[in-house]
Amino acid sequence: MDILPPTERAAIERVGDAPMLAQTQAWAAINSGTRNLAGLAAMAADLADAFAILPGVLTLAEPAPAETLLTDGTLAALDHGQHLHLTVRPNASVQILLTGHMDTVFPADHPFQSLRWQDDGRLNGPGVADMKGGLAVMLAALSAVEASPLANRIGYEVVIGSDEETGSFSSAALIARAAQGKAAALTYEPALPDGTLAGARGGTGNFSILIRGRSAHAGRNPDDGRNAILAAADIALRLAEARSPRLSVNPARIEGGGPNNVVPDLAILRVNFRPADAGEIARAQAWIDATVATVAAAHDVSVHVHGGFNRPPKPIDPGAAKLFGVVKQAGADLGLDITWRDTGGVCDGNNIAACGVPVVDTMGVRGGAIHSADEFLIPESLAERAALSALTILRIAEKGGL
Repeated sequence: MDILPPTERAAIERVGDAPMLAQTQAWAAINSGTRNLAGLAAMAADLADAFAILPGVLTLAEPAPAETLLTDGTLAALDHGQHLHLTVRPNASVQILLTGHMDTVFPADHPFQSLRWQDDGRLNGPGVADMKGGLAVMLAALSAVEASPLANRIGYEVVIGSDEETGSFSSAALIARAAQGKAAALTYEPALPDGTLAGARGGTGNFSILIRGRSAHAGRNPDDGRNAILAAADIALRLAEARSPRLSVNPARIEGGGPNNVVPDLAILRVNFRPADAGEIARAQAWIDATVATVAAAHDVSVHVHGGFNRPPKPIDPGAAKLFGVVKQAGADLGLDITWRDTGGVCDGNNIAACGVPVVDTMGVRGGAIHSADEFLIPESLAERAALSALTILRIAEKGGL
């Protein structure tokens, strides 16, 4: 800290005064599971009030249309909550993007709804790390930047989506628009408990494969039927053969069927792919296409594929490496050893990187056991990570970019 110039020291001191813990506790007390539209509306309203302390234009953007394949084989609109969108100084010469999400994986009827302090001083609660704490960190960092004489050198957009946990289908277009022209991006997914950040990420694709066969009596005339369940199982087995060290394939569920004495005429296979790079996406897509054609012919069924690769792989390219370098140096000057490692998980950072924007996507709190009732936040990491963000943003502003 002693080596920091006065403008940076002042920003760090201001971060320490931000009510991040109280905000995290209040926001984690609001159930904002992705499908809980009432809870998301309450969360969005609270966030709008909190982020209104920043200058610029703040709106609650309507979700883009999205649809899902129901178990009866019909497509239906999928409702999502509004997304927070803030634009500050769009005419500044340097522009960055900050993103997060207000939704959690815990629905309104999930038993994990309350917060408690653990004996080791950690805070256990739904979304405290992923990412209600991260949103408090983002706001504290931006508030410190706004109080700095360097603030006018940098503009930014903030996007806080309501559907990241289910793939960002209604917020991806908003994120892509906001990413245009940005020098860098910061996303507030949690770091690991020891502070390790996520480096390169694989991609992901989610598919619902609809098979329509023909029903028949299982005893009288089974050969007149075309068994959709059998065809779905055949597709699952064939797709699994595409697995490689750089492509994970997970046939997760087959839906359909009915009474034992009826040849099933409808089935839906839900399957997830995790490609390590763009080449694996191309290989997987070709494999899907070939498998569908082969099975449709072999079983005399119709097959329709819904879904796609919604999060491209995120490599550490030269731009990302440069941004990681800025974050690492900022951490070193704060007494933090910033390291990162590759991960198979995905987030909005994948989408941002696909827009050609360097991104560090684990700028949130230190925590762990996310997506479980053991989720925890390390409270001292709130000020620590907000200082890291504020210093990173100020240095991008001072340098006029990366």
